Amino acid sequence: MASVFRSEEMCLSQLFLQVEAAYCCVAELGELGLVQFKDLNVDVNSFQRKFVNEVRRCESMERILRFLEDEIKNEIEVQWLEKSPPTPLPREMITLETVLEKLEGELQEANQNHQALKKSFLELTELKYLLKKTQDFFETETNLPDDFFTEDTSGLLELRAMPAYMAGKLGFTAGVINRERMASFERLLWRVCRGNIYLKFSEMDTVLEDPVTKEEMKKNMFIIFYQGEQLRQKIRKICEGFRATIYPCPEPAAERKEMLAGINTRLEDIVTVITQTESHRQSLLQEAAANWHSWVVKVQKMKAIYHILNMCNIDVTQQCIIAEIWFPVADTGRIKKALEQGMELSGSSMAPILTAVQSKTAPPTFNRTNKFTAGFQNIVDAYGVGNYREINPAPYTIITFPFLFAVMFGDCGHGTVMLLAALWMVRNERRFLAQKTDNEIWNLASNKLTFLNSYKMKMSVILGIVQMTFGVILSLFNHIYFRKMLNILLQFIPEMIFMLCLFGYLVFMIIFKWCYYDVHVSQKAPSILIHFINMFMFNYNDPSNAPLYKHQQEVQSFFVVMALISVPWMLLIKPFILRANHRKSQLQASMIQEHTAEDIEGDNLNPPRRADVHRAQEDYEEEFNFGDIFVHQAIHTIEYCLGCISNTASYLRLWALSLAHAELSEVLWTMVMNIGLRLRGWGGLVGVFIIFAVFAVLTVAILLIMEGLSAFLHALRLHWVEFQNKFYVGAGYKFSPFSFKNILDGTVEE
Repeated sequence: MASVFRSEEMCLSQLFLQVEAAYCCVAELGELGLVQFKDLNVDVNSFQRKFVNEVRRCESMERILRFLEDEIKNEIEVQWLEKSPPTPLPREMITLETVLEKLEGELQEANQNHQALKKSFLELTELKYLLKKTQDFFETETNLPDDFFTEDTSGLLELRAMPAYMAGKLGFTAGVINRERMASFERLLWRVCRGNIYLKFSEMDTVLEDPVTKEEMKKNMFIIFYQGEQLRQKIRKICEGFRATIYPCPEPAAERKEMLAGINTRLEDIVTVITQTESHRQSLLQEAAANWHSWVVKVQKMKAIYHILNMCNIDVTQQCIIAEIWFPVADTGRIKKALEQGMELSGSSMAPILTAVQSKTAPPTFNRTNKFTAGFQNIVDAYGVGNYREINPAPYTIITFPFLFAVMFGDCGHGTVMLLAALWMVRNERRFLAQKTDNEIWNLASNKLTFLNSYKMKMSVILGIVQMTFGVILSLFNHIYFRKMLNILLQFIPEMIFMLCLFGYLVFMIIFKWCYYDVHVSQKAPSILIHFINMFMFNYNDPSNAPLYKHQQEVQSFFVVMALISVPWMLLIKPFILRANHRKSQLQASMIQEHTAEDIEGDNLNPPRRADVHRAQEDYEEEFNFGDIFVHQAIHTIEYCLGCISNTASYLRLWALSLAHAELSEVLWTMVMNIGLRLRGWGGLVGVFIIFAVFAVLTVAILLIMEGLSAFLHALRLHWVEFQNKFYVGAGYKFSPFSFKNILDGTVEE
């Protein structure tokens, strides 16, 4: 029970493993999930580590499994295992690789064959309906002579040679085109051929399927009559441009009937082959679906083990692997037992050696939790992970947090509803945990709030920076109006440089990221916040955050230097220039006074003007305190530089208030107001007024009062600020053990 109030006592030990037994021992530790490995090869490149080839082979198998998942999805239900399969031995990797590669090759071949057959089926179906429609057209024109047409039967719009006496006969071309392109196709034909063609088209009643995308297509059949080689070439180019499919269509009725019979026979054969191909493909998918989950677990376990082994050292004899591990002292016996089981499983005769060592760094913080205490521990850790062996606020938070929330919420009826909802979620816990989705149609998905959160926050920053920049620009007009050129050069210009080089560049990065990264690569997009922090630290060697664009280092370094230069530009230059101007004015005033005195004594006929003498006298007698001027300029500089940051943060209230208002308004509109709008007749007219009254009351109660939300937020704030800061530093780092369970659940700590 002592570990509930303080973090677990941790031990750092060196682990010596025989090379042959290392894989199995690490696997047993992964099943146990109580050991954190230290990376002893921090300075070694990832591609130069010992087991990099094994990791790449696992990644190749993961790629095959992702391909199988895409093929299985929406067709066959994957069989999920209740119990995780055991970790495969190293020699089983070759067998698993062979099975997966063979299955991938067979499935790809089946997909290619199926796609080719569907393409042939599509072409024959189009030709079948084209021949029927052409037959109907020619049968309606019963008075045409047999040799009236010369026809293009090559499929490539090549007319056969015609005798001289048939040079004036018409040729025709038949084909199929997508329905949405028909209007533009007809219009262009008419304009290019100047009306010297005759176009006949008809819509296909059958809905066709694209063999690649499997989307439904609607097409039109057409037949074009023309005369001459020149028109034939123009029609050919237009058909190619509109991606129209040209089919051979003989003019004699007997040939068309014979060709149609052959097509029907071929269609029957293709349907039979497609059925067999689909049956073979389904059998492959059935095999993949039955074993997919087991394969995924095995590959993830193998990859995790080799990743851990890459963090270890190998001695000069290449016979011993050395690792450093953190683990709770209370679990030492379980860890030794797991190592012994790994040794026995591998068939090794050398027992693993575990030796405690002294550490210069503070141990990680480990607090044991269960399903009930984990939520409160997460509330505490969100403020900061506690220092090693520091008092853990979670046990007290379990008691005080619900109490303070209840005091502020103060409603037994609503509290009962919340209790019933909580009990329902606890009862359906397994079903909720089993629901995993990676769908990105964001406006209808569960990550809608997350998307709007980021979008509105960045939008608020952009609006704030634009408005502040506009305010600085307005100050320019004041300087111009009062003819204060010194303020333009020494205040406005450095202020704009500071604003644009830092916060204007932040706006550029936000907009650039929006434009450059779409939904398909959004998960790989670098973090603007990390870039902005590294920009001030001149840190451009962060491998976890790729650059946004080329020459980013040079651009950001230039902006930071310019922003730093603008600070002394605002702070230092103006006071010294004012002091120099004051001294110059004093010198001029003293010289004028001296000349005035000499002129009076010498009875000069051209004495200085009285206004100049008066102005010089004022400048001479004016008190100039350089210290006050410098302090005033320093206050202005500090206030502006810090104000740019604090004011930008203040604009985030746009994000918070708009997000809360939009989400709650949508809920009320969907659940209340839509009921009244769906009513019809006179009853609906009366019902709208009643529903609107209910809607108005709920709007005031929820959107304006917000008692439940404010109670929770204030309770959280009371614990983080008023309570925890009295004794809780929260400057430690969390214990992240190597655990297969966390890896498979996706909850592993980075």
